[in-house]
Amino acid sequence: MSEVVVRGCGTALVTPFTVNGAVDEDAYRALVDWQIEEGIHFLVPCGSTGEAATLTPEEHLRVVRLAAEQAAGRVPTLGGVSGNDTRATIEQAKAVADQGVSHLMVVGPPYNRPPQRGFIAHFEAVADAVDVPIVLYNVPGRTGSNIVSKTTLTLAEHPNICGVKEASGNMDQILDVILHRPTGFVVLSGDDPLTVPIMALGGDGVVSVVSNAVPGPMAKLTEAMDRGDLAEARRLMGTLQPIMIAGFVESNPMPMKAAMAELGRMEDIVRLPLVRLADEHRGKIRDALSAAGAL
Repeated sequence: MSEVVVRGCGTALVTPFTVNGAVDEDAYRALVDWQIEEGIHFLVPCGSTGEAATLTPEEHLRVVRLAAEQAAGRVPTLGGVSGNDTRATIEQAKAVADQGVSHLMVVGPPYNRPPQRGFIAHFEAVADAVDVPIVLYNVPGRTGSNIVSKTTLTLAEHPNICGVKEASGNMDQILDVILHRPTGFVVLSGDDPLTVPIMALGGDGVVSVVSNAVPGPMAKLTEAMDRGDLAEARRLMGTLQPIMIAGFVESNPMPMKAAMAELGRMEDIVRLPLVRLADEHRGKIRDALSAAGAL
């Protein structure tokens, strides 16, 4: 397994598009550089926030490669992998692993609703097929089924599975994994507002959506929690709470695309069936960015 440590704040990168709808490679490279300069600890291209579901297979691999190339080893990169057919997921995992990433982040199969033993068989098959270490991604709100703690802990024993991004919101479940995981198995929050409580329980960080727009403060938040500075963490949460709320007033990443356009970092363009953020919410985004010191 890779000795590269994944902890702290990682950004689930948005994917910029041009006015013609193509991947904006220049904006993406600039985004990666800015994130690293601001102190972000790792990057996650082609997840839900990156609109992976609407990227062509060729675009998916290209975006992952852009992130890995631009990061150039300065921080870990976790290439997103998803699919509800294990055979196809393995093929995608192999292809993403070939793009120069340090890890894969593999989401639970959507739509099929497998039993827990199906999750185990699926993830073990993917982990057996690649040399790049895997972080599990549990997001039942999108996939339709939950990976319970017992299943995560079983998978944690696999030599090529090194962590989990937990976006179930189930704190009992997340704590169970934290308390009983093997040494070196990383537990990351998949929800920005739960970063502090999960790290307070012994978690290792967050895969963040809002750090697209506020990478420095989010990185500092996880660093404060890492050193046990709760006063500083509370102060930072006071400035970040508005963007954590505004960032999800409509489906992710619609609010974050609007925020990044406000910052002048990309066009406010998403791919159908997502649409531009409703006008009624745009003032909330501007106010939240101002509260966080981003504007």
